[in-house]
Amino acid sequence: MGVWRVAFVLFPLSWLAAGASAGAEKWQMNKVSHDANLGARVEIRGVKAGAFDPAIWQAGTLHWVFNEPSPILQPQEGKFRNIYAPSIIREKDGWRVFYGAWDGVDTANDRIYSRWTQDFIAFTDRRLLIDHGAFIHVCNCSAVRLPDGSYGLAATVWKDPKGLNKPAFFSSPDARVWNGSSPYQARLSDIVLVDGYSPYADADINGTNALLHEDGVYRLYFNDVRFGKVLRASGKDGRTFTLDGASLSSGHGVNDVKKFVVGGRAWYLMALHMNTDTLWYCLSSDGLRFGDEREITRNRDADDRYMVAVGWVCDEARVYGVLYGAGAVGQLNENRIFAKWLQKRLVFQTADGSLGDEALASGPDRVRLPVPPEGSQGRFEVYAEDGQTLLHRGPEVTLRPGEIWELAGG
Repeated sequence: MGVWRVAFVLFPLSWLAAGASAGAEKWQMNKVSHDANLGARVEIRGVKAGAFDPAIWQAGTLHWVFNEPSPILQPQEGKFRNIYAPSIIREKDGWRVFYGAWDGVDTANDRIYSRWTQDFIAFTDRRLLIDHGAFIHVCNCSAVRLPDGSYGLAATVWKDPKGLNKPAFFSSPDARVWNGSSPYQARLSDIVLVDGYSPYADADINGTNALLHEDGVYRLYFNDVRFGKVLRASGKDGRTFTLDGASLSSGHGVNDVKKFVVGGRAWYLMALHMNTDTLWYCLSSDGLRFGDEREITRNRDADDRYMVAVGWVCDEARVYGVLYGAGAVGQLNENRIFAKWLQKRLVFQTADGSLGDEALASGPDRVRLPVPPEGSQGRFEVYAEDGQTLLHRGPEVTLRPGEIWELAGG
């Protein structure tokens, strides 16, 4: 994973490359500016994934690109620094990133925070939303935005009266004030109930409380670690659920589930982890029973060796990528938040081969390609986010360090 090629194209609208796939003439690459801060790299914009296509997810042919900088989000300075468990909500002009962390605090207690970003390059508006209150930790958040603009959020709380982990539910009209307070002090009464699941009182549900809202109903996906299954329960108020059944036979922990509608048919996308070097996904067409797991990514290097949480970055139409919590130590207490993006595949073919193996993304819609100081001459190719479908092949151009190009069309 992570080894890939990049290509982008400059051509007049009237030009059609021989051998290009049908529709390739719809795309064009324009050189738009220059930025000396790029150093020995070229930046290409407009490379985000297209609309959600269940076929390429079923086939497992997805082109993922690691983000630079890595990690994308770090905790504040302070005594205890351990940031992970992202849950990302699309808002009008950007994204609200919820996360659990010791975010530069004086005590080792997990709390729920949020930050805001327009482009996943700069993050602002850090807020403490939910303090641990009656618990040692409140973490592993999973947020949803309701049709009326309000928010619901499930989180793991520890410890319950039996000393176990349980999901809890919180609500907010504006993503700032939760359960009527800012910050809110979590209470034992926030723990949710699951009817129809007899082992619930003795279940240890740690970090697996993925929340989905559809058709006026909350869906809670969770793992009881003793049984190696992902279960689903449903309820209307976010606090009392009724068990629907098993969704997946897996020892991996569910962290996020999102819904897409393609051609009038619903598709559900689940993300999972298990504190290893790999993240997984699986699909469903009914929201209850999910198919086989496939790999999203393995870790990039030693810094993200232990992947402890994952959240989709998406809107109703497309998946942009994932944010994931990870760290370099097995104690899982020095985590940061990393990113990997689903993007179009770009390849720059030169006389001696190609450039692109070291390319990295800068947010979901930009990628940066190293080029020699003297520049490089070659031909650009653009493939869809399946990495295989040719969208465009251009004429020979010369790339020079610091240039910014933009892919347009489609």
